[in-house]
Amino acid sequence: MTTVNKLEQALASAKGLAADLKTFSMDTDNQEAKTMFNQLATTMENAIQQIQGRVDFVKNEEPQYNQQQ
Repeated sequence: MTTVNKLEQALASAKGLAADLKTFSMDTDNQEAKTMFNQLATTMENAIQQIQGRVDFVKNEEPQYNQQQ
């Protein structure tokens, strides 16, 4: 598995986790839990942006990864 494949897999996992956290927030009536899940989802969104930036960088620096698509 190439580096870009691993990064894309991590990106997909992070997106899934962010979605789950948002769902947990909507599913609870406990305001403290709702706040916690929303904060965690925001943290994951920041991580997603950073990982996406790295994916873009690797693809730009290593054009052979674009040929695999």
